[in-house]
This record gives sequence, C-alpha cells and structure tokens, in this order.
Amino acid sequence: MAITAQMVKQLREKTGAGMMDCKKALTETDGDMDKAIDYLREKGIAKAAKKADRIAAEGLTFIEVNGNDAVILEVNSETDFVAKNEGFQRLTKELAAHLLANKPASAEEALEQKMENGTTVQEHINSAIATIGEKLSLRRFELVSKTDADAFGAYLHMGGRIGVLTLLAGTTDEEAAKDVAMHIAAINPKYVSRDQVSAEEAEHEREVLTQQALNEGKPENIVAKMVEGRLSKYFQDICLVDQAFVKNPDVKVGQFVESKGGTVQSFVRFEVGEGIEKRQDNFAEEVMSQVKK
Repeated sequence: MAITAQMVKQLREKTGAGMMDCKKALTETDGDMDKAIDYLREKGIAKAAKKADRIAAEGLTFIEVNGNDAVILEVNSETDFVAKNEGFQRLTKELAAHLLANKPASAEEALEQKMENGTTVQEHINSAIATIGEKLSLRRFELVSKTDADAFGAYLHMGGRIGVLTLLAGTTDEEAAKDVAMHIAAINPKYVSRDQVSAEEAEHEREVLTQQALNEGKPENIVAKMVEGRLSKYFQDICLVDQAFVKNPDVKVGQFVESKGGTVQSFVRFEVGEGIEKRQDNFAEEVMSQVKK
C-alpha cells in the first residue's frame, strides 16, 4: 500500500524514531502501524529514539593507527559504568575501524555510511543502544595522515578518558611522539606554536595584561616592557613547543623534538565530555515532584 506522510508522522509520534526509519518500517510492514512499531523496536531504533533527550557525557576516546593513516574518536555514553562495558568498547573499536577505512568528512556523513555487515553506522549504534540500554553517540573524530618519514604518537589516559594523537614530521621515532602525546594529555596546550595564535587573540591578551599592570599601579614607562614579558609567559602556557617538557623540565617540548630530528606537525586532544553540559539532577527536588503528582 502507499505510505503517506501522515502515516510517517503518526509513527514518528508513537516511537520518536527518525522520518526515514519510520518510512522504511512502514514500507517493510506494508503500512501496518503496530507491526511497524515492532519492527522499529526489534531494530533498536524506537528504543534509541526514546533516549534521544538523555545527556551522554561519559564514554571513551580511542585511537586506531593503520600505516600512514590514523583516527582519533570520541564515543559517548550516559554513564561511566557503561563506558567500561565490553560491548561499548567493542563498538568504539568497530567505529574506529570503519572511520579509518572509509574516511568520512563528518560525523553526520559517517552515520549514513554502510558498515561491512550492511547496516548503516547509525543502525549499528542503535543496535548497541538496544543491547546496552543507554543513549550512545559518535560525537567526533579526526583523521590524520603522515608520510613514511614521520611518526604518530598515540596515548590514551585513564583507559581513554583523554586521548591524544600527535604527528611529528621529519622523524620516525614513535616513542618520542608518544612522549609528546603524554605531555599534551597532562598539560593541555591550545596550539603547537606561537604562529598559530591569531593576531586578535594576542592583541586581546596584550590589552588585558596592560590594564592589569596599570591597575597594579606600575609606572606607565615600564608597563609596555612588563606586558611583553607577561605575554611571552602567556604563549609558553598555551603553545606546546614553548612548554617545559614534563619528562624533562629543563628542556622545552620543541627542543626535545628537535633533538630527535623532527618538528611537531600537529596534535589532537580529546577529553571525554568536554564542552557537554552535564545535567545536574537534584534528588530532593525529584522526590518532591513525584510526591506532588
């Protein structure tokens, strides 16, 4: 039978599943609403959709390296307990392998791609949601490529709570690249070097530091010199190559890498849940709201 937009809308309202999933379910069940609901539940899609308003701010970062290509990704769950689940960890590794093999341009594109088993990435995640019982999501990833003359450094901190992927150019010393990744996990620089800091950011910091010095009552004739000194310290705090190396504070990270014959090309640092506003449930308020019903 013909599947109408009204039927799709009705199924969406009943299950919370996506429009294309609802249309497919109705097509597969010849328009039978009850069977379509069962179809979506069996696929884990209805259950997944009902969890869509949950906040998934826990999870894992993971890194997969294959020759001259690497991927770092973050997969989220609702609880840290599930992040330690074997099924969740397997899902993370499967997603990493898919991303590395298919190289999608975005998470949205990745979710629509087919996996080796014929399902889309989103359907594969939905299947895991149905099994595990929590909202799960592929939040972000970055693909990095190198040449035979370069080295990747991969480091997972606290079992994947923080993941860092570094790329050193001009050296194949993977141990050194991993040491730099460990430093980045600990210190969390924003940039590789000063030339990556925008003129706007540098000027804004200079203005703040200038006002700070004037508020301290410093004479105007020495304020400019003081500000440049403090600005240099600011760059050391945010730029990787200017930072004191955690494994040997007597040398800068840039100097350490140069001693290995290379330079820092890039780095990616993911920390699970960063930037996601976690919901703070007030237990007392929740109990009172139930009592008042």
